[in-house]
Amino acid sequence: MLALNRRSILTALAAIAAALSGRASAAPLDEPRRGFVAAAFAMKQRAIDGGDQAYGAVIVRDNTIVGWGPSRVVTKKDSTAHAEREAIRDAQARLARNDLSDCVMYSTSQPCSECQRAAVEARLGRMYAGADAADLGPPRR
Repeated sequence: MLALNRRSILTALAAIAAALSGRASAAPLDEPRRGFVAAAFAMKQRAIDGGDQAYGAVIVRDNTIVGWGPSRVVTKKDSTAHAEREAIRDAQARLARNDLSDCVMYSTSQPCSECQRAAVEARLGRMYAGADAADLGPPRR
């Protein structure tokens, strides 16, 4: 499992706090969701620290992160290595199955159409995006 260091978690939490500070209408997140958002932002920071694009995502099942996804487009030289698809691939490998219908994704921004398509193909149950975990609902093509 991927280890998150204190600095990456604090960086993610600072990013979330900064994003929420200007939004009085943002609904408060419960503790587990706050942690999943922080983990997605930690993946974003990991991608940045590794010289990649500033995106991150995690896949959650039963309140446990089962898939981690920093963007790896630049480092892998692979245009399909978006954070969301990396998280989906990681979850599928860890769970040893392709069907992620009992899982949800938290990503740092709204997934592109190709990542939405990958989420549909993986049968992902629901998606949340951004620092306020906006509910995007089930993935759609």
